[in-house]
Amino acid sequence: MRWWLAVAFAAIAALTAFSVAEVFNARADNALRAQGKSFAAGQTSSAAHVVETAMSVGTRGRDLDALVARLPFAVWVFTRDGTALSGNESRGVRFDEVPDGPAVLAETLANGRDVRAVGEQYVVGLTVRGGAVVTFIRLPELQAQLGIVHHEILQAAVLAVLIGAVVGLLVATLIAARLRRIARAAAAIAGGAFDTPLRPRFHDELGSLAETIDQMRAHLRESFHDLEAQRDRLRQLLEGLHEGVIALDRDLRVVFWNAAARSLFADHTLEGGEPLPEPWRDFRLRRFARKLFDETAVEEARVADGEHVYALTGIPARPGTTDAILVVADVSERERRERAEREFVANAAHELGTPLTAIKASLDVLLAGAKDERVERDRFLALIERQTQRLTRLRHGLLALARAQTHAEPLQLEPVRLRRLLDRVADEVGAGDTAITVDADDDAVAFAHPELLEQIVFNLVENALRHAAATEVELVALRPDSGLVTIEVRDNGRGIAPSERDRLFDRFYRGRAESDGGFGLGLAIVREAVRAVGGTIELDGVSGGGTVASLRLAAVEVTVA
Repeated sequence: MRWWLAVAFAAIAALTAFSVAEVFNARADNALRAQGKSFAAGQTSSAAHVVETAMSVGTRGRDLDALVARLPFAVWVFTRDGTALSGNESRGVRFDEVPDGPAVLAETLANGRDVRAVGEQYVVGLTVRGGAVVTFIRLPELQAQLGIVHHEILQAAVLAVLIGAVVGLLVATLIAARLRRIARAAAAIAGGAFDTPLRPRFHDELGSLAETIDQMRAHLRESFHDLEAQRDRLRQLLEGLHEGVIALDRDLRVVFWNAAARSLFADHTLEGGEPLPEPWRDFRLRRFARKLFDETAVEEARVADGEHVYALTGIPARPGTTDAILVVADVSERERRERAEREFVANAAHELGTPLTAIKASLDVLLAGAKDERVERDRFLALIERQTQRLTRLRHGLLALARAQTHAEPLQLEPVRLRRLLDRVADEVGAGDTAITVDADDDAVAFAHPELLEQIVFNLVENALRHAAATEVELVALRPDSGLVTIEVRDNGRGIAPSERDRLFDRFYRGRAESDGGFGLGLAIVREAVRAVGGTIELDGVSGGGTVASLRLAAVEVTVA
């Protein structure tokens, strides 16, 4: 800026200097020409006096020519009617070649006097007694004086231009330095530095601009401090949320993430500027996030990933903002509780059916007349008592299973003697043509939940009788040397088809051979109960027909008396 401002000052100085020079030149020319006219008029007056004196004594012709020849300039003498008294040539100049000579003569004869300037040459006419005198005077020194004046004025103009350029450069440098200070302060403000004050030294227009920028700096500093405080509060709030919050820019790069998001995506990088990862195999998170920049509606999705279920909410970028928000919540526990509640209802309806049917059948027989016979009455009352006790144990087992599935509380496991448990199941199930035998080691003790373990064995036996059409069931408890105890339920039923083996434990699945209208929940409940007590179970077919269900549990060391 200082260079063009210096040039501007120089141009202004040049324009002003040359304008003044022209005025001075014109005035000098006029003054010098006026001086020349005065000089020429004076010289002509002197010549006229000499001529008039000579004419008064009768000098004429050659004598008059000799007189005027002694004068330092050309002189011509005329009568009042314009007749030449002297020769046509004077000092080498012919009268008819003098610029405006005849016109000066005519004007002089008419008005008595005339002075004309032609460059540095002057033609003067004066009347004398008996005629007129016309002179032609050259003043070359006058032209030299004019040249000197012009030269001096030109030098003054050039000096004025140089001084203007230097002054302009100095002023421009000063203004540029002040503007640079203001520019540095503005750049610091743009870069987020608000602590350096801008104090102007001069209270002119630039000083007022600097004061305004400094006031803006102070206001921005206060505003940014408020914004930082609000941002810190918002960050603390977001860090305290249980839901994962991720802010994304238009390139799907992470701008912000809270602790919950880092925990949910622990196996993936969530760093500022990093691209959004794809944490789930069957759900494209980046495709979901891309829609947040193309649409204005809030997007929601449910993502199932293994044992985890996530509720995903996408908040699109609003007008005036550049970031979209992803909110991820792990709803696995809630889904597990809801599923456990549904399963509890289904399990309870399924499991309570058998004892309730037995109790109802016993009551129907008693009401039909068996109550009048002591032996029959006692037998059915004992059956009702066993089924009632089983209902109580079943209630405890179902509640324990539901709590274990929802992780509301851990199962209270304890040593369970398997022979007693298997005998109790055989007594409750054995009836009619069914042959149930028990073969258990006395030292076979499992670490399990008593009610749930009884429910598992009972369901396996009931499945063999009802769905496999078995007539013989053997309950075996073995104690191998591996730190485990094994319970086997062996039957002579129709066996397992290879295509059904992997699906028998699925909920609501019923084999092709089932025709009793069951719900397909028995083995599904067995699987959930086995998981709850920390065991494993397998179903294997036996060559020639039949099935063996093998349940393995942690063994407990006991000493048999």
